[in-house]
Amino acid sequence: MSIDVRSLQAFLIDMDGVLYRGDTPVPGMQEFLGQLVEKDVPHLFLTNNSSMTPQQYADKLSSMGATASPDRILTSALVTASHLARTATADDRVFMVGHVGLREALIQARLRLTEDHEEATCVVAGIDRDLNWEKLSRATLAIRRGSKFLGTNGDRTFPTERGLEPGAGAVLAFLEAASGVKPQIFGKPEPAMFDEALRRLGTQPSRTAMIGDRYETDIVGASRAGLVTIAVTSGVYDEKHFAAQKPPPDAVFPSVAEIGAALWGL
Repeated sequence: MSIDVRSLQAFLIDMDGVLYRGDTPVPGMQEFLGQLVEKDVPHLFLTNNSSMTPQQYADKLSSMGATASPDRILTSALVTASHLARTATADDRVFMVGHVGLREALIQARLRLTEDHEEATCVVAGIDRDLNWEKLSRATLAIRRGSKFLGTNGDRTFPTERGLEPGAGAVLAFLEAASGVKPQIFGKPEPAMFDEALRRLGTQPSRTAMIGDRYETDIVGASRAGLVTIAVTSGVYDEKHFAAQKPPPDAVFPSVAEIGAALWGL
């Protein structure tokens, strides 16, 4: 370990694989989050998973015995919708591949949705467990006709209790293969996610740590943004994998329980 975690002032925390796997909390998660709240440590939850709204994520944590305010949750759907809100015109129509989290983010950003591939000027895709051939076909037709192609995140897999299942990146890979067009991506490791998180926290990157389980998203993106990087092996990768990366994370822990122990002696 190359850092003293007690010197840190704020935390950005991934969710899937860090706080829980599917609907099962990582042991020690409740105590770790409880201390962040009790000690008033600035923190945000960052997730590439665009399937749920911030309120739904807050409810999920609550059902696991932890407390989190929806305004502390930043999803790739929110970052993607924010970009579109700044760049779209009144004539733009968005064809969406995704779930309620992405739909609500687009609607709250006052973007107009369509299911007509001939009307669409933009295709936004994220994880979609109800995906079918017809939806993929319409998205492909819209992109091939010239619609902009945006992706919430590039995670090809998604950690669950059963193991690694297809993620948003797998959906994007299909659409890219079918259309010949690469998507513009907004979730980790892209800078948009970290820029928005740091803006919300108002903290310095050098005193802010990203806690994540994926090297190629959480650790790489945070490192590029100048943040301290902390990896946990409760999700996708083991300690050997992280040690082999260049650069490696600043610190590696089995889970947030051990981070809490290093911070507060839990």
